[in-house]
Parts: sequence; C-alpha cells; structure tokens
Amino acid sequence: MSAIAGLIRLDGQDADPADAEALMGAMQSYVADEVRTWRGGPAFLGCRIRRITPDSAAERMPDGSDPTGRLRIAADAILDNRFELFDRLEVPAARRGEMTDSELILLAYRRWGRETPAALVGDFAFMIWDEERRLLFGARDTFGSRSLYYHGNATRFAFCTAMGPLLALDDTPKGLNEAWLAEFMAIPEMFECTDPEATPYRDIRQVPPGHAIAVTDGRVALAGFGALEPDAPLQLKSDADYEEAFRDVFGEAVRCRLRTFREVAVTLSGGLDSGTVASFAARELAQSGKTLHAYSSVPPRDFADWTPGGTAADERPYIRATARHVGNIEQTDLDFEGISPYTEVDEWLDLLESPYKFFENSYWLKGIYERAGRQGAGILLTGARGNFTISWGPALDYYALLLKRMRWLRLLRELRLYGENKGIGRRKLLPIIGKLAFPALAGRRSSQAAGADLPAMLIHPDFAARTGVFARLREGSGGPAEADAVRLRRDKLGSLAAANKNGATATKLSLRYGVWERDPTCDLRVVRFCLAVPLPQYVRDGMDRALIRRATASVLPDEVRLNQRVRGIQGADWLHRAAPAWSRLTEELTRLCADPAVAAYLHVERIRAALAGAGREPRPELAFHPEMRLLMRSLILGRFIKRFA
Repeated sequence: MSAIAGLIRLDGQDADPADAEALMGAMQSYVADEVRTWRGGPAFLGCRIRRITPDSAAERMPDGSDPTGRLRIAADAILDNRFELFDRLEVPAARRGEMTDSELILLAYRRWGRETPAALVGDFAFMIWDEERRLLFGARDTFGSRSLYYHGNATRFAFCTAMGPLLALDDTPKGLNEAWLAEFMAIPEMFECTDPEATPYRDIRQVPPGHAIAVTDGRVALAGFGALEPDAPLQLKSDADYEEAFRDVFGEAVRCRLRTFREVAVTLSGGLDSGTVASFAARELAQSGKTLHAYSSVPPRDFADWTPGGTAADERPYIRATARHVGNIEQTDLDFEGISPYTEVDEWLDLLESPYKFFENSYWLKGIYERAGRQGAGILLTGARGNFTISWGPALDYYALLLKRMRWLRLLRELRLYGENKGIGRRKLLPIIGKLAFPALAGRRSSQAAGADLPAMLIHPDFAARTGVFARLREGSGGPAEADAVRLRRDKLGSLAAANKNGATATKLSLRYGVWERDPTCDLRVVRFCLAVPLPQYVRDGMDRALIRRATASVLPDEVRLNQRVRGIQGADWLHRAAPAWSRLTEELTRLCADPAVAAYLHVERIRAALAGAGREPRPELAFHPEMRLLMRSLILGRFIKRFA
C-alpha cells in the first residue's frame, strides 16, 4: 500500500523541486514505513510506502526495476492474479516469490503497453512514466478500490492518491465545484455525482474506476478497460456443482486477500456476507497458525432497541453464533461509548476531503479501522458488496417472473415454502408479487416513500434552478421504465459513482490508519462467476439468497445461514448517540442557516422547519426519519461549504 503522487512538466522544463516538496509535504500525515522519491527531467514521482504483503518488503519504487532505466512507476496496488501473470509473462520460478506487485505491473506494461490494466485483477491505482515515449500512463482498478486524482493546466500535470496534496500546489485553484455539489444534494442514494470524473473541487478530476489515463503532448485521454460481464452463462450439471464452484471461486478470492505478514482483521456482523468472509478467512489462517481478529459494532449499553419486528439493531446473538461455530476467531464488540456522528464530522471532512452521506455508520467505520490499525492489522476484510454478488437472490422478484411466465405450480410451491420460512401468509405475498410483475396495473409505484423527497428539501430551489440539476438527472436516468432485479444488479455493480464513493472512503481510511480494506465479494472473478450463475440457483425452495445458504452448509451455523426472519439494521442508534449534544447541534444549524455563504446552497427554510419539528429532545425511533437525516446532512454540508468562504 502506498500513497502516490507525481507530476510532469508539459512545457519542456524540468520538474520543479518546490512542487515535488509541496506534494510530499502534504502527505506527511499518511501512515508509511518508508518515503521514496525520484526526479528526472520533466517528471517527478513519489511514494509513501506502507508494507502490507510479503513481497512489499523489497519495494523500492519509484526508483524502478526496469532494466533500461526508462520506466518508473508509482503504484498503490495489491494484485490477486499474480500466479496467472507469472505464467503469462514467463517469470522464472526463482524470481516469483520476491517480485513486487509494482515490478509485475512494469513487466506487464513492457509486454502489453496500454492493454496492461485489463490483465490485472486486484486493488490498484498506478502511474508509469515512460521516458522513451514521453508518456505518463496509469489506471485505476475496475471497482475503484483505490482513489486517483489529478490536476492539469497548460504547463503541468499532477496526480495523487488524495486531493489535498494537489491543492497544496501554488497554482491549483481551490474553488467549489457547484455542479458536483448540486448533484450530491439532489441524488437520494449514497453516491455523490453522476459524472465519474468530477470531485467537489472545480479544478481537480479523478480517474474513474475501470479506466486508464494517458498524458502525452499536453493531452489527457481516458479510456475504459475490461468488462464485468462473463463470457457465457454458467451451465453445470447439478446444484451441488454450483455450490462447489462457488466455494472454489470465493475461497480463492479470500485466500488472495490474506497475503500479508501483518495481522488480518474482519468486520463481522450477524449476516451472511461478513460471516461467510470470516469463516473462509479463519479456516485459511488456521493453516498458517494465525488468528482472525473480528470487530463488531454494537449499540451502547443504554440503548433500547426501537426497531420494528423482523429487524435487530443488536446482532450479537448471530455474531456470537458465527464466531463460535467457525472457530479461530478473536471477536471484539465495539460500542464506541460517547462517540456519535455529530462528534466525528470535522474528522470525516478532513479525512475524505469531501462531504458525505453515510453519517449513520461513520463513527463505527472509522472506529473499526482505528482499532484494527492499533492492533497491528494490515488487512481489514469486509463483505460490503455481497448483496449484489455472493448473497444476491431476490425471492419476490423471482416469483414475479414466475407469475409473468405463468409457472403456476412452481410459484405456488415456492410461495408456500417462502411463507413458512418468513412467517408470512400467501395472501399477503400475492398482492406484492402482482405489483412487481405488473407495475403498470398497480398504478404509480411508491417512489415517493419516506425520504425520497429528501433532496428536494435539502437543496435551495434557486441553486437547483441555477445549476439545472434536476433536469440533468432526469436526462441521465434513461426514462421512467421500471428496472427489474437482474438489471438493477448489473447497474449497481457497474456504477462508477458508487465505486468512487466506496473507493475514496476505503483508500482514505487506509491512509489514516495503515490498514487496507479488502472485499472478496467484489473480486472481479467472483463478480463474473455470480453474474454467470442462473437466476433459479439464487432462489430455491422458499429461500432467498439460496446459493450462499446452500454453499455454506458446513461453514456457517444454521441460525445465521437459514435466518430469513430477522435482519440486522445498522445505524439505528445514531440519534440516541447524538442526543446529549442535540442542543449544540441545533444551535449550530441555526447559525448555519443565517450564514449567507451556506444559505445560498441549502434550503434554510426547510431546515428551520425541520428544527422546529424535531424539538429539544428527539426520540431515538426517529433515527431514519427524513427530517432527522435532513438536519444531519445539512450540518455536514454547511461545515464543508464554509471551508470555501
């Protein structure tokens, strides 16, 4: 793991040492075991190296390993298909164990040039200075697991893992990108902007996930590479074959992500995704005599669970069951007493260099990273993308498909079994399935459910009109057609905007705490496998998420594996945590509403109305109410906007 930075002069001048010093000086707070730089002619490259994998002990970039001395690389990378690359590139057996990932990328570039990124599997962002071609070339992995930003003008192009160092350059403007901000406020989902190259700063761009960048002759060119889609649908002989294939593919994805000489940690909830990741990892680590450290966020002691039936804010019974059943797991509950989303806002704004929407989970995300780093972990495993890969299986959507295809016998059998598993009668299920199968007959879908109008409340109407944000978002939506579950899944996995958000969060937490987040549920090979599996494998015998439930029969305890009645709900305690500081929070929002710099962007009248409705002591059960979310998001945005005043 490395924080990387660099620049090239486009005017024929040598790289300015002052620019190099500004870039590296702004990265001093990032965890590193060694700092290395290189400067030659118009180019400068720098790395703050954090050694994670065994081979990284020999890492010497950006000095380079190219025998001609004409290639230099700055890479923030862990490759997961090393053995495949060794074979394809004919690397001698004696060299394989000691070859670093940056050397392997350079070797691939010498063979394949600009086609190199499509051959790589793993988490990576890199830049190569090709002196002979006067070319700066780099790429960011398919899922954007590592961030890569840049700024260019007529005389210089600069890049970095983070935005702050680019802003430290004297001639980088620090203006707010209003188009980005308007979309951030107008989009109801967690991602920020439909332009995958945009950032909150007007003159800083980012390389989109799954894209390569080439800078030559003063021109910047971006090009996508690779594809998520499998070559062909998977057709195996039996259910058992699919289950075995799942274990093979996923087991390899987990195994690759254990490649560290440091400790290995995992975020463990009571669900299928994190439990499956933890179980595969713990069994693998046991073979090398290492223990898996599991961290679980739990509510504080004085929290009363208000969540409705079928949900649970406290997942400890399921967490305990997984840890006990799997073994070789040292599991720790973290209640983060005295910490709330309100107390963490400035730290998150500093860390992300951007506003954010996921405040309900912010305190425990950062807290787990901090604990893992303090206990010597180099890798933090998660199952964050599992809902659309390994544990996908939307039963009601599948049943709607059976209804449309008039597969009555199978539908009735599935509904009976599903009702038994979920504790729901068939009479309640049929109307729901009918609306999914024939939405036009059901009238307007409930797209205006609680929270759907949040963006309209948050953004100032004049600012929305001036930027044309709602018209722009409607144009990019592709029309009002209903999305089926299969298409929605592909859209989510292929979303560059979502990948940007996830990658930026993971990268910047790693810079702060020296721990690399790795998610085997979005390994490229796992994703392609899951997309190739036929839909009936995912819903079977009244079970949603059926493939993972069957494939983990000997791995997870049945109370977790077969649980279809209780769903963990994270962040339900955020308002309870914030309550002791509520008067300070409301006072700050009142001041922000009176600040002209903030009032030009935020819908202050709506914020004042929400403040009046919230009262002096908000009830914890309003944690997911749109008005409460409006207030917290407004505060985060207000503080960020004031940084530009």
